[in-house]
Formats: sequence, C-alpha cells, structure tokens
Amino acid sequence: MKPLLIPMEADLPLSTPLCGALGAEAMELERRRFPDGETYLRVMGTLEQRHCIVLANLTNPDPEVPALLFLADTLREMGAAKVGLIAPYLCYMRQDRRFHPGEAVTAPSFARLISAYFDWLVCVDPHLHRIHHLDEVYSIPATAVSAAPVLADWLAKRDEPCLLVGPDAESRQWVSTVAGHTGSPIAVGEKQRLGDRTVEITFKGLADFAGYTAVLLDDVISSGHTILESVEKLKAAGFSRIDCLTVHGLYAEGAQGKLKDAGIRHLLASNSIPGSGNTLDLSPVLAPAIKALLKNFAETSQGIAKS
Repeated sequence: MKPLLIPMEADLPLSTPLCGALGAEAMELERRRFPDGETYLRVMGTLEQRHCIVLANLTNPDPEVPALLFLADTLREMGAAKVGLIAPYLCYMRQDRRFHPGEAVTAPSFARLISAYFDWLVCVDPHLHRIHHLDEVYSIPATAVSAAPVLADWLAKRDEPCLLVGPDAESRQWVSTVAGHTGSPIAVGEKQRLGDRTVEITFKGLADFAGYTAVLLDDVISSGHTILESVEKLKAAGFSRIDCLTVHGLYAEGAQGKLKDAGIRHLLASNSIPGSGNTLDLSPVLAPAIKALLKNFAETSQGIAKS
C-alpha cells in the first residue's frame, strides 16, 4: 500500500518530486486559523492503517509547531500505521547547551517533543555544533542526509575551473564534502565577529587561483552578513565571477537582494523551503533515506528482524 505524503503547506516545493520518488500518494490538508488565533486542521481523506509522512517547513517554527503536533496526533487517532516527519530544515539546533544560568536548552527539549509525536525524522544538513549526531537528542530513528551531491551535480555542469570557498571554519565540512565529489580546490576563511551584524573575514592563498570562478558554499544563509563580507574580500582579490550555493536559503532581512546587488552571479539554494531561487532538488538524496525507514518499519511490523 502506498504511503501518504501530507504537506503542511500547499506550496512546499518538495511535495511533488518526493511523491514521485517515493511512489507516495499526496493527501490534502485543510488548514486555517480561528478568529482567536487557534489552529484548525482537517485531513482530507482516510488513512486505512497507512504509513503517513508529514512534510514541514520549520524555518519559522514557533507558529508552526503546534499545528505539526496536532496533525501528528490526529493522524494517529484516525488510525495511521506510523507517522514520520520530513523537516528538510531542522529548527532548534542552535541552543544546544546552557551558556548562561537559567537558559532553556531548547535543542534537546524540541527533540523530546518531536520524538513523542513522530516515529521517525529525516532532515537535510542540520546545523550541528556540540551535538554531533541526531541520536544524541532524538529517541526515534533520525536521519540527516547531505545535500552535497546535489550541489556537486550543479557544479559539475559548469564549464569553468571553480574554487570552492567557505566563509568560515564552520563551513569547512560542507566545502570539503562537496569538494570530495567534484575534486575542486578549496579555500576557507577565518572569521572574527565584531558585533551582531559585523564580521571580519580573511582568506589566504587566493592569488594561486587567478582566473577561477569563486563559488561560496554554506549550509544556511540567514542575514547574509558573512557571505557579503566574503564577496568583498573575493572581489578585492581579483575574482570577477562569484557564485553562491547554499543548502537552506532563509534570506532574512532582505539578504537575497543584498547578495545579488553585491555582484553574485548565480545565487542558488536547495528546495528545502519555498523561495525564489530555491531550486536545487533534494528529492534524489531524501528519497533513499525515507525508503529505508519505510522498509525497516514494514519489516518490523511483519515480525522480520532488522538487519
């Protein structure tokens, strides 16, 4: 029996390609707010003990999470066999420790909440810091897939030598992973934060790559300040062609327009969330991980031991 894919929003760009890749059936969700702000949900169909997959955009999580939990609870009450969550952008990974007395450590708190309502989770390149693996905080099967093959596939179509540039030490893992697919050289900047919106970035060895296209890579672009500073340094070093690829293009505070105005030639993000330019399709890397989870749960329900 086909699994059911239920998007939390009608315009989620991954809905159609994931339905095709998974052989799933899309189920419509009616959603609105009552005048007092409470959430109304209606699942438009019957479940018949089917495996339900919820696709969510958690870039603005606080208004979204109650509806997400209500939906999971409703699907179980209506007889879903299992309820999984695809959250390509996984929120609440930032506060993973208590930096000051009394602070809420929200990363494990959110993980406990999701683990209580869902049977499994799949996300893409979560912004991990002191938590190194999702199973450190999630008690359900939680898979983080890498978008590196998708970014590398776009780069492979460029008919020009590329230098893959990471703006800071945190981006090194993303740049190195993509470089492992493409064989391109890399350069990683050293970042000094001077304030909430001010950074200083320095690069070494850029002169060795005269004539290359600089391709900035990062997992998330939010305010864009770090990328903007990197663009200025690359221009000063003589790079005339600068592209930028990111997994999650949040583009807060008008960042997308600022980056284009700064002279970035191609500014692209994955389709993890809706947005202009968020076109790099993640379904080829998401589908195998989801299929593996579906197969594992199907075998377990039939009494077959997990491999």
